[in-house]
Amino acid sequence: MELHPDDLKRIARLARIAVSDAELAPLQSQLNGIFGLIDELQAVDTKGLEPLAHPLDVVQHLPQRLRDDKITELDQREANMANAPASENGLFLVPKVLE
Repeated sequence: MELHPDDLKRIARLARIAVSDAELAPLQSQLNGIFGLIDELQAVDTKGLEPLAHPLDVVQHLPQRLRDDKITELDQREANMANAPASENGLFLVPKVLE
């Protein structure tokens, strides 16, 4: 993929970023360089390779220290809903903002 100056102007306008004409050439070169690197990475054949959970797994296997998946807080929904000026089915009711 290669970006052209018109593409950059459109992207800058959509992102609300001010880009002068003098900045377009270096920006185009930098972004096209990044897209070139992405194309190189996508060209690598990764079939049959197992994804790594951690980059150091290449050197040594490190077991992941994951915490137990257990409930640590009590259900306080009723106490939280007591502060709501209006609620319905356990949800806060708010005024309509958009028509």
